[in-house]
Amino acid sequence: MIRFEQVYFSFPNQPEVNILKGIDLTIHEGEFLTIIGHNGSGKSTLAKHMNGLYEPRQGTVWVDGLDTKDQQEIWKIRQRVGMVFQNPDNQFVAPTVLDDVAFGLENLGVPREEMMGRIEQALRHVGMWEYRDREPHRLSGGQKQRVGIAGVLAMRPKLIVLDESTAMLDPQGRKEVIQTVSQLREEGITVVNITHYLEEALSSDRVVVMNAGEVLMQGTPREIFQQVEVLKKIGLDVPFSVELASRLRKRGFAIEDEVWHSRQLVERLWTLL
Repeated sequence: MIRFEQVYFSFPNQPEVNILKGIDLTIHEGEFLTIIGHNGSGKSTLAKHMNGLYEPRQGTVWVDGLDTKDQQEIWKIRQRVGMVFQNPDNQFVAPTVLDDVAFGLENLGVPREEMMGRIEQALRHVGMWEYRDREPHRLSGGQKQRVGIAGVLAMRPKLIVLDESTAMLDPQGRKEVIQTVSQLREEGITVVNITHYLEEALSSDRVVVMNAGEVLMQGTPREIFQQVEVLKKIGLDVPFSVELASRLRKRGFAIEDEVWHSRQLVERLWTLL
């Protein structure tokens, strides 16, 4: 779905400072990929390359076979890749939830009858149809982000990028958004979640760890979270259940490597006790 080939990126005012350094990365259709890393690791810069908001200084980003540096293809690319950003309040442009979801479809020239069907389907998908006549600023943080996801879903992209979409939410709001993402995954939509909350990565197909503009490592959540010391060394706090399981193993308790979800850990501890 997306392929990075030796991508380097720097901002025009600091061309000597590479934010991305030789990124090689493939994102497969239907995959749920989580990209983690501390602040300044380059993960959000990477995200903005996925729909052509940024262009590589060197190298190529392919989106569904289209080169993001080709300005004649940028419209097609942005129809294929939808983005939900960090601050939900910055994404609203209309007085009601329904009108806001309609905004993108109006820009695409979708006929009104089809538009109304898409809006209802998208809002029901994220559990926000009953709020369709509400003013967006009266919603909770989690509800706002779900509306943001609905606005993207209504345009029917092939891939959705969540660029730190849960960073400004409380735990309940983060839970609502991740539950919504899990539903998208089950329906085969490709999802890329950029986050510094490692708990969100536990249900991913694959995790990519960014550090200093480079891909430090990638693998399944189990493979990545076995590297507790490496993650801590680059400033990431591992999920509590993962760290507790790691400490118990070091103390000689028979905790298997695949046990790192909190529920799995509780069941294993109960068995041991």
